[in-house]
Amino acid sequence: MSQTVTLPPDSIAELEKRLGAAFQRPLPGPTAQQVLAPIPRSGVRWPDGTPPRQAAVLLLIYPGSDGPTLLLTERAGALAHHGGQVSLPGGGVDAGESSEAAALREAAEEVGIDPQDVRVVGRLTPLHIPVSGNTLQPVVGLCDKRPAFDIDRREVERVIEVPLRTLFDGSKVRRDRLERNGIWIDRPYVDLGSHHLWGATAMVIAEFLTLLGWRHS
Repeated sequence: MSQTVTLPPDSIAELEKRLGAAFQRPLPGPTAQQVLAPIPRSGVRWPDGTPPRQAAVLLLIYPGSDGPTLLLTERAGALAHHGGQVSLPGGGVDAGESSEAAALREAAEEVGIDPQDVRVVGRLTPLHIPVSGNTLQPVVGLCDKRPAFDIDRREVERVIEVPLRTLFDGSKVRRDRLERNGIWIDRPYVDLGSHHLWGATAMVIAEFLTLLGWRHS
C-alpha cells in the first residue's frame, strides 16, 4: 500500500523552499516515474530513425482553499489523442522555442494562464510517450494567486484543481486492469473521485511528489 512519510507543504512559500532544495539534487527520474507507470506501456509508433517530437507541459501550483493546489485539465473528448483523459496543460515545442516558453504558451492558450503570473522553478525528467511519439518535458511553475481561468473548449473540457495534500494521500493510489487494443494493462492510478489520474500525467506527478518527500511502497 501507499504511505506518506512527509507532510505536503502548507503554503506556496514552503513549497518553493522545498523545491529550491530539491532541484539542487539529482532528480529521482525514471525510478519515481515508474511507480505510477502502466504495465506494459504502449509500444513505440514513430518510424525507425525518426527522432521523437518535443513537447512540454506545465505543472502549475497555486494557493487554494485546501493549501497548495495543482492544476489539471480534462481534455476535450473530440481530440485525436487522449480525449477525455486527465492531463497537464501543454503541447508541442515550436522551432526555436524553449520548453518553458512552450509550456507557458500552451497553458495560456488552453486555460488562459497569464505567463507573467507564473514563476518557473525547474524542470523534471523528460518522459518518452510511445503512443504519440513525443518526448515530454515537464516544467514546474508557481503562482502566488489562483489563476482566472479562460478555457478553450476545443481543447479542454474543464479544469480540475487538486490540493497537494490529496495527492500525498497514499490511499488514493489504486490499481486495476484495463483492456486497450486487445492488450490488458495493469494500471496504477490516483482516484480523484470523478476522475482517474493515470498514464504519462501520473508518471510526471509521481516524480514531482517524490521531490517533495512522498513515498510509495
